[in-house]
Amino acid sequence: MWMNPTHAHGWAVAFYLLAIVFNYPHFMATIYRAYHTRADFEKYKFVTLHVTLLVVLTGIVLHASPRLFPWVFTLYICWSPWHYSGQNYGLLMMFMRRSGAEITSSEKRWLRSAFVASYLMLLASFETGGSSDPLILSLGLPAKFTLPMRLAFGAAFLAFTLLGFRRLIREKGARTLLAPLTLAFTQFLWFVLPTLLELNSASQVPQTRYSSGILAVLHSAQYIWITSYYQRREARAAGQQSWHMAAYFATLIAGGIALFIPGPWLVSYLFHYDFTTSFLIFVSLVNIHHFILDGRLWKLRDSRVSSLLVGRGAKASAAPASSDVAAPVASRAADSRPSAGARVFSAPAFRISLAGLLFLWGGLDQWHFSLRTDDGNLSALLRAAKVNPYDSAVQARIARAESQSGKRDEAVAALTRAIEINPNSIGLQQACARAMIEDSRYTDAYTHYQKMLEKFPRDADSLVNYGLLAAQLGHLDEAMDAWEKSVDVNPNQPNVHVYLAEAFDQRGEFAAASRHWNAFLHLAGTQAKTASQDPALRPQQVISATIQLADDEARTNQAPAALAEYNSAIALAEKSTDAKLEGLALAHRADLQDKSGDFAGSAQSYQRALALDATSGDARSEAFDWFNYGQFLHQHNQPDELVYACFVRAENLLASTGGSDLQTVQAARAQLASRMGAKAGIAQKNLPKLLAQATSLTLAPH
Repeated sequence: MWMNPTHAHGWAVAFYLLAIVFNYPHFMATIYRAYHTRADFEKYKFVTLHVTLLVVLTGIVLHASPRLFPWVFTLYICWSPWHYSGQNYGLLMMFMRRSGAEITSSEKRWLRSAFVASYLMLLASFETGGSSDPLILSLGLPAKFTLPMRLAFGAAFLAFTLLGFRRLIREKGARTLLAPLTLAFTQFLWFVLPTLLELNSASQVPQTRYSSGILAVLHSAQYIWITSYYQRREARAAGQQSWHMAAYFATLIAGGIALFIPGPWLVSYLFHYDFTTSFLIFVSLVNIHHFILDGRLWKLRDSRVSSLLVGRGAKASAAPASSDVAAPVASRAADSRPSAGARVFSAPAFRISLAGLLFLWGGLDQWHFSLRTDDGNLSALLRAAKVNPYDSAVQARIARAESQSGKRDEAVAALTRAIEINPNSIGLQQACARAMIEDSRYTDAYTHYQKMLEKFPRDADSLVNYGLLAAQLGHLDEAMDAWEKSVDVNPNQPNVHVYLAEAFDQRGEFAAASRHWNAFLHLAGTQAKTASQDPALRPQQVISATIQLADDEARTNQAPAALAEYNSAIALAEKSTDAKLEGLALAHRADLQDKSGDFAGSAQSYQRALALDATSGDARSEAFDWFNYGQFLHQHNQPDELVYACFVRAENLLASTGGSDLQTVQAARAQLASRMGAKAGIAQKNLPKLLAQATSLTLAPH
């Protein structure tokens, strides 16, 4: 929240470097442990072989069918904090045993429940509202439902933690339990506190940025810390005095690079596949494989794990006597004559060369990442596109940079290239259409949406925009068909109901128009809290829609309902101090009252409308109301002088506008003047007096 936006690119590059130093090696640490010896491979064969083959097959399927990828990516995002919680809980139990504390089964259940509650608290935040990331599926739970749930889980975490530690602290003291308490506090910092801050802040942290961002870095650093300790003790117990932390960590970095970086590059170059999508597929599958494998490797009930992590000093060094720890040594001793291939692969020169190659590849990838994420730097982005021309994200950033510099044709071209690389990205498809519209290429955008909707037939936003373009190009039937499909997909779109209502009014289908005006007004009432953020729900739009609904109900002979809607529009306009719309609603109500036989009420509505027109500053609307009022007086046999005064006033207001409206008023005024003769001239001289008399006239009810 406090980071300067101008430093965003530097932070992104720094975090990617942290990923190479911490995140990627922590995955390799698990691979190293599971595959380092044949005994370990055989011990965890179900995961090391069968699950691994399943993950590889899943990767192939996801590259072939990208629409399945959001399900897997969502699984990775939601599973990762559970994995982090499991590691924190496991370390807490490890340190609890090392402290010598005897924890009861009920206390263990309390502490485990605390960690589960903190995870569920974060998961509830993930599932609140709709997802803005197309790769993450969300239940879209309303905040009013998840808010008490998150608060309850937070309170449960604190209560369960207290219950789990209360007796132990009293008996052992907080100093002795400092390490377990630190892990409980870590869980609070990672899960509970961020959620509480989010509840009290307008800033929402996207799931991907939190779960796979800083939290992943912290988890990975913690993991490398514990696994390096384990590997050092295992090596010492096995008599391998040559084990060094630097060599081990270099192996982890090289292996981490091998897990994540070559795959997407090779898939991208060999198959012209989108680099960004392939990278995310590798990230999610490597993580899921790690979650499964890690859950099998680290269990304190495993004598080998327990002896090395919990035991100390001489007791720990005696651990190799167990069959579990001795197995690797025995396995290597039995295999005293490695094959020629094994000798080559195990040769120091080969390993050093391979590690050097991987480090160079990792450096190239880091440089490429720096280029491809430098938003706004067109020259850097173009260099990134030359390094890897099959990266849709780079092309999208090039398009934004071109658009910012006013080169809209080039922006459309870049987005077109991005779609060719990744046609399954609805975000790129929509961005390309918007770029065409901004470049005034409406026919191209219309054609683009037609092709896009063949691939994404149920995308509500695209259906709306396609309908707008179709209407603009004169294809009203196509527009209405698109809008109706959009409403079928998502009926809670106020603006689309307005488009449909106006289209049905244009076609003279007033009953159908009424349904959509009603739907719009219902949504306006239920979404009143967000009205300020949605232009379609502004008070002026709501008042206008209410008047339109009343008009359609009047046209379909529903006078009582129409009168109620006019009254509602008048009240809303009065509350919003909108004199123009209040006058319009009064004028329309006057016409309905006249047709319904309420002549006295009609006259009063006209008079109130004229009084408001005088303050609204809209000469055209005021002219129409004077003319309509004059016709109303004429129809009800009022003095010609009053009618003539109304027509003259309307003519004067329209004098500067010209057009057919002025001609209509002039013709009516001239016809009346011809019938009045000399009285017309007298009325002209007494115009202010006659207008005042007309606006104070009271008609007797019939």
